[in-house]
Amino acid sequence: MDRDQATALLEALHAAQNEFYAGGSDAELRRLITSDIAWTIPGASPIAGTYQGIDEVCAYFAHRRDLASNTFRMHRRDILVGETRRVCALTDGTARLGGREHQWSTVGLYDVTEANQICACWLLALDQPAFDAVWSS
Repeated sequence: MDRDQATALLEALHAAQNEFYAGGSDAELRRLITSDIAWTIPGASPIAGTYQGIDEVCAYFAHRRDLASNTFRMHRRDILVGETRRVCALTDGTARLGGREHQWSTVGLYDVTEANQICACWLLALDQPAFDAVWSS
């Protein structure tokens, strides 16, 4: 996948997520992901699991938004691309949970269709115990 194409797609995805996490609509998110998407969050926090299909994934996004009281934001740092339709994004997250400001870093590994939609994501925390603690606040 071309780096410029990957960057544009992930900028659009993260902008749509940030809008949604701030209390906005999920319409743009639904345009960017496939109806049969699989979204996997490892770990032991209340948000961990594999979410199947667009409705489950959007419900997961809503759960994160509610836990963070609309304060969750994503801050992309870098994108890694190769010769396949798989893209990696190094992203920091910030949110106010349990009365405290938190920050963490993740790698998002995305599968992208020929139609330029996300069909799978694996979110990998760089410090899994700390990530679990944040989302268990």
